[in-house]
Amino acid sequence: MATMRAACVERYGGPEVVQLREVEKPRPKQGELLIRVVNTTVNSADWRIRSLEVPRGYGTLMRLAMGFSKPRQPVLGSEISGVVEELGEGVEGFRVGDAVIAVAGMGMGAHAEFKVMSAAERVIAKPASLSFQEASALCFGGLTALHYLRARAKVKAGEKLLVIGASGAVGIAAIQLAREFGAEVTAVCSGGNAELVRSQGARHVIDYTREDLTARSEQYDVILDCVGSVEYGSVRPLLKQGGRLLRIVSSLAGQFTALFQGRLSGHRVISGVGTERTEDMRYLAELAAQGKYRPVIDSAFPLEGIRDAYTRVESKRKRGSVVLDVSPAPVHPRADGHIR
Repeated sequence: MATMRAACVERYGGPEVVQLREVEKPRPKQGELLIRVVNTTVNSADWRIRSLEVPRGYGTLMRLAMGFSKPRQPVLGSEISGVVEELGEGVEGFRVGDAVIAVAGMGMGAHAEFKVMSAAERVIAKPASLSFQEASALCFGGLTALHYLRARAKVKAGEKLLVIGASGAVGIAAIQLAREFGAEVTAVCSGGNAELVRSQGARHVIDYTREDLTARSEQYDVILDCVGSVEYGSVRPLLKQGGRLLRIVSSLAGQFTALFQGRLSGHRVISGVGTERTEDMRYLAELAAQGKYRPVIDSAFPLEGIRDAYTRVESKRKRGSVVLDVSPAPVHPRADGHIR
């Protein structure tokens, strides 16, 4: 039996519950690709699943969905950059050796040397302009920010956007995408990250360690809370008429109350689960190919250092994305420049 290395979560808990194991190497079935993982990420979703540190009200639901005493899928991780290793029967549009980006979604399994994916969805060509490390971090923050800004809030040119938690993966993606949409961005972060967020396109920066955000008189069309640090009542005075509060992280009760909050004030409170669509992946990749969108890498760890990667994520001090180096990047990956 052919095997591969994989980081396995054998019970819920701290970084110490992650063990590097030899597991069976998967084989692609009809319509599937086998991808050799070059890089993957450890993100906040991986941390929450591994630790069960979830917003209030979600603990039991998470156990029911993921596994009561341990994750049913022990290999976490959703983002992949890598190389097509093998094609299943009937696969078209990909060749062995193609450099690709894939999103495993809730199927996870990316924290391993190989991952099987359906060739029909959530696998695209890697832009030549991105390194494999950058490509692995393209989608978690990017797809989340794109879903909230474009699909839900419908941010328009000239609107004012306030991004809370601006130096994380979602916040940095939001700044870059809002810049592309023509919005004026104010970033909320610590003073040490001010230069970073300005370099990504933020026009203004609020240092939350020195200034009370809720005491400001300026108003915004859209407030994007990436970290779950504000309630509607505290930021209501900051929203213009027709303003939208986007809550990426909220309690279960917050999900329900969002349906009704703000209506009397002419506001909308928007929360819920984001989407992972292939066409949105292609959009992000096209922007990256044009030099308009680029993930920021906070740090990189080898697969055997995944516990340290988790520790960095849980510090809540990372800037952008934490990546894992799983296997060596090919010197000359096959790429035709077309974003499939």
